[in-house]
Amino acid sequence: MSARGPMAGKTVLVTGATSGIGYETALGLAGAGACVGLVGRDGGRTERAASDIRAAVPGAQTETFVADLSSQGETRRLASQVRERFARLDVLVNNAGAIFDRRAETVDGIERTWALDHLGYVLLTLELLDLLKASAPARIVNVASAAHARGRIDFDDIDCRKGYQPFAVYCRAKLGNVLFTRALARRLAGSGVTVNALHPGVIDSGFARGNRSLFGLFW
Repeated sequence: MSARGPMAGKTVLVTGATSGIGYETALGLAGAGACVGLVGRDGGRTERAASDIRAAVPGAQTETFVADLSSQGETRRLASQVRERFARLDVLVNNAGAIFDRRAETVDGIERTWALDHLGYVLLTLELLDLLKASAPARIVNVASAAHARGRIDFDDIDCRKGYQPFAVYCRAKLGNVLFTRALARRLAGSGVTVNALHPGVIDSGFARGNRSLFGLFW
């Protein structure tokens, strides 16, 4: 692979880029010539991912960012760093996400699946929207799931205090992704910024590896 290609001169930000879908996306885009910003929660893993990409793609341009996207404060800090380090942003790939076998709340007091898998997409996108518009034509790509079709959003119990079922909560977040994508696409019509959601399929990505229960083993 070469750093020259159809994405030469383009700048891309990929969240959840240390493994699985995010890493392969970053690797492919680097191979197509893009300057790729990798976002990960762990600094060491993020640097290793960037190093692996540079080893695989001669001349690859990478930047690393560390942020826990379940935290609104860290998400805003990430966006500020991106604006400082990137003069343009041609593509934003919202990919970071997880499924959790137990209910927990983030530092902001929000149920963590909803916070990471959906609100993280929303907040980061809106924080970077002016940069994307200024770089048009630009793209926003949201990694969703066909599981959204099974999702239901209970606005009276958005934090799942009345009951927590891991897959149901995940489906709800993915439905949020799709609804956000459609709404933002309508609002950005004619701006030169396109918004799309995708279903990546069922793959071995280590997606639920952080769960130590039978749920994680099954997944």
